[in-house]
Amino acid sequence: MTEETGAGHATGTDPSRDHAALSDTFASRRYFAKFGAITQHLTRVAGVMDAEGRLSAREVGILTRHVSAISYTFRALSMKYLLAGRDTGQFFGSLQIDTVESGFPVFNELLVMANDAQQAQRHLAGMKDAQALKERMVRQIVGERELPTRLQFALSQRLYYEELVKGDLFWARNDPQALWLSGEGERRRYLLHWAVYDSQINLPTIYLMEVEDTGRTALPKDERRWPEVQAQLMGQSMGALKLVTIATAFDRYFNDLHPKRLRRFHIGPMYSHAYTRQTGPLREVLAEAGGPVGQDWALAWTIEELESERVEAEKVGWFTTAEREVFALDPFSGRGVDTGATRTERAIILPERPYQVLAEKNPAGFSNVRKFVVSPAGRVLSY
Repeated sequence: MTEETGAGHATGTDPSRDHAALSDTFASRRYFAKFGAITQHLTRVAGVMDAEGRLSAREVGILTRHVSAISYTFRALSMKYLLAGRDTGQFFGSLQIDTVESGFPVFNELLVMANDAQQAQRHLAGMKDAQALKERMVRQIVGERELPTRLQFALSQRLYYEELVKGDLFWARNDPQALWLSGEGERRRYLLHWAVYDSQINLPTIYLMEVEDTGRTALPKDERRWPEVQAQLMGQSMGALKLVTIATAFDRYFNDLHPKRLRRFHIGPMYSHAYTRQTGPLREVLAEAGGPVGQDWALAWTIEELESERVEAEKVGWFTTAEREVFALDPFSGRGVDTGATRTERAIILPERPYQVLAEKNPAGFSNVRKFVVSPAGRVLSY
């Protein structure tokens, strides 16, 4: 049985939003096992970037928490769909994944999960506890010589709701938090971080913004500005918007908050010859590599970065002026206008065998893509 078994495609009117339902138990479990390993590798990649000085220990901690939240979300979904394709006495659906754009679950899966989390305590209160369900399963197996599929389903749903109650998951919206970096009095510097699950491309996206605060009250304690900052940032957190658009809008909305640096981390797409149908060199590399179960994947990782180059004064009233940031855009071939960023770094994370095929084929466009290669033991090497 291959990993593709049970992945039925459901194409809508828009071919770019092609989804598949993992309706086979083995396909579903292997998919979640694959992502469980990938999220572990992501934290190791962040550690490599920390060692290189590309990220600070504080930033690595933030990214690690968000990546851990992604792994908890996948673990919860794995419990929900543990018995996908089995006769449980009722149809409860199958995990929907985006096979063309991302390889991740579709946005609606996270919306449903958020709704389930609001009612998780009530569901748990009406269920037998895990130990009682396991004891009933043993009695059915030994005494009645039957597979306790329905009891297994009940247990899987209980474990799902228990994961939701634990919290710390990656939601469709993960509101901004502020960390103090330096300064007191009239100028204070904060690191704001937040994340979204982009509904257009079905990918988790993490934002980090360094802000200088010249307001009277420290930003996190400001009852007026802090809610406005959170709302403004979440409203602008769309992958289709350029970083310079997001930062400029923020800079002009708040006269006493000055965005000095903005970064956006795109986690994905995930490529897998077994599960996804993206086109291009990576698809061909994975097909030729023919990696064993768990080794047939590649994950893209993109960092966009925007930095303030200088400050200009702008008149905002009869007697007052405000500092406005002038952002540095990529100077090479005018690409900064297109990307809206100071620099963009693209990388892929993949196992050893697909990397060997990639190195041999050396397809066009990959010379400037950084490669993080993970060994079977979990060690990460950078090329």
